[in-house]
Amino acid sequence: MVAGAVLVGNRLQYIRRPPTAGRPRSLVAWRKLAERVEIGTPFLRLWERREMTLIDESSETQSTPEHAASHNAARDLLIAWNAEPTIGRPTAYRLGENLSTWFASETMPTPERARELGVPRAQLQRAQEVAARCDERAAREQEKAHRLGARLLTRLDDDYPRALLDLALAPPVLTVRGEVALAQPSPKVAIVGSRRASPYGREVAETFARALASHGVVVVSGFARGVDHAAHRGALAASGGRTFAILGCGLGIDYPSGHAGLGDEIASRGAMISEFPCFGGPRTWHFPVRYRVIAALAGAVLVVQAAARSGSLVTARHALDLGREVFAIPGEIFDDRSLGPHALLRDGAALALHPRDLLDCVLPNAAASTLPAMSSPEPSLFEPLPGLAGEIQTALWQGPELAAEELADQTGATVDRILTALLELEIAGLVVRLPGAKYRRG
Repeated sequence: MVAGAVLVGNRLQYIRRPPTAGRPRSLVAWRKLAERVEIGTPFLRLWERREMTLIDESSETQSTPEHAASHNAARDLLIAWNAEPTIGRPTAYRLGENLSTWFASETMPTPERARELGVPRAQLQRAQEVAARCDERAAREQEKAHRLGARLLTRLDDDYPRALLDLALAPPVLTVRGEVALAQPSPKVAIVGSRRASPYGREVAETFARALASHGVVVVSGFARGVDHAAHRGALAASGGRTFAILGCGLGIDYPSGHAGLGDEIASRGAMISEFPCFGGPRTWHFPVRYRVIAALAGAVLVVQAAARSGSLVTARHALDLGREVFAIPGEIFDDRSLGPHALLRDGAALALHPRDLLDCVLPNAAASTLPAMSSPEPSLFEPLPGLAGEIQTALWQGPELAAEELADQTGATVDRILTALLELEIAGLVVRLPGAKYRRG
């Protein structure tokens, strides 16, 4: 008979008790029981996360059908709590963190059990109601994930990213669409920044992401417009590049609107990840929660453009708290989107002027010297077209975005000729027209 369960890392272990043993009422009592009764060769010790854990050196009980059934029941419990809208996210996360205490305190009166678990009494009562039919609730959520082509990972599963366990309250469940094994060790860099990114910001994000992904680094970002979108696109543009998108809503929600195609591409080469129920809509408070996951998954965080009070700075703060390296891209001093990166640099963040700076951090032995310098291109890398079109290409490559009139001043051609050449270059994908009738290189 299974007397209770305790966590070993991210796995549940189970204590068997003889029929005559009294039913303990607290985690301390479980320890006394384990010391008192004969339960084979297990012994208790204080784990690195200061949780009471049971180590069964023989691991004989782990291969029994009863153990498998108990493990599945624990997974169902986490999935049901995570999917239940009447259970707050903090409660679901706290119960997931204290799953061993949940099993050990089953006979406690509700007030005492609520104190033991660290959750409000009303929320505990709701969690107990959900637990009574958790298999049904979990099955419905599993079916939703299956329809989305996704799978559910709990913190008890081998595929759950170990890096997330560094968080004080790790997500109990992740919905994942993609074939990449999240637990597989691989260097990761998060690229975050403003949704209102300038052409410069988008170009920097895309360039860094492409260079990192070409060296096998997984690019992590938040699937928002602006810098996030550019980072995902840059990673996908690299041969074999992979990227993880961390959502602020369920995978079944088309948010941001119109990004479904990008999501399909990411899932084919990386993973779409959400800690929210499959069809949970975006909420304002979801995004600060998501920032911690982005920071925890990555070995380093790069902030491209961000306002003085920005979610990207929250991500950077979480990264620092977790011992990750933080990099920032400098920008124009008169641009509000430079305030965030410049504040980080002032406070000690690492300056990023080239993808090599991040590769030296996450892949210190990588052949970073093979990356081209980020300056005016060598003739072998950039050969402009002949005639006026080539003059326009050279002008746009060497400077910021320019208007047709400015290009006319530089080349000596008429504005009409410039516009004709720009249209041809735009169709060829060699220049991009921006709001305000300005152009930049494609």
